[in-house]
Amino acid sequence: MENAILTATMDELAEVGYAALTMERVAARARTSKAALYRRWTGRAELVVDACKTRGISDIEPPDTGTLRDDMISLLKQMSAKMATPIGGILRGLLAEMTRDPEFARLIRERVQTVGPVVGRIILRRAVERGEVEEWVPGSRRASVATDLLRNEFLLYGAPIGDETIIEIVDDVYLPLVLAPAPRPAPRAGRSREQQ
Repeated sequence: MENAILTATMDELAEVGYAALTMERVAARARTSKAALYRRWTGRAELVVDACKTRGISDIEPPDTGTLRDDMISLLKQMSAKMATPIGGILRGLLAEMTRDPEFARLIRERVQTVGPVVGRIILRRAVERGEVEEWVPGSRRASVATDLLRNEFLLYGAPIGDETIIEIVDDVYLPLVLAPAPRPAPRAGRSREQQ
């Protein structure tokens, strides 16, 4: 029965989006009762998060081509391909809803791995091991810039996202950031140049 409920939830998300999804609609589509849903989930936010997680909405295999550039291009192409499927429409709706519903946003962040940043950090840790980037990079804000830009492109312009855009993101923005040396700390006020 749980499988039918989760399938019904994903079908509802694709058809009406998160804003119009109700426990009643999911129960009717799954041919069960609302009580059956509430025995397992406290509300639609938890139900949707579980459905997304179990249906692999964020499943992407970390590429391992042997170079940071090729790994990132491969990751962004995988993400772009997923965005061009019906899952992309669901993702767009969920991302928009996260801006309106703080509790839903918290659940998504806690329970559904945000694929881009997580896989991007795996790729960067491998690049550290190969000596391509410095150790501090995977933990920095720079680590998620490529996937953030891809998500922004998707939200603003939709899918498919062309290979030329992906290559520009990686070559023109991402690689210059992550390959750059760590910035020096800002000088403290009140110290002379000789003391710095």
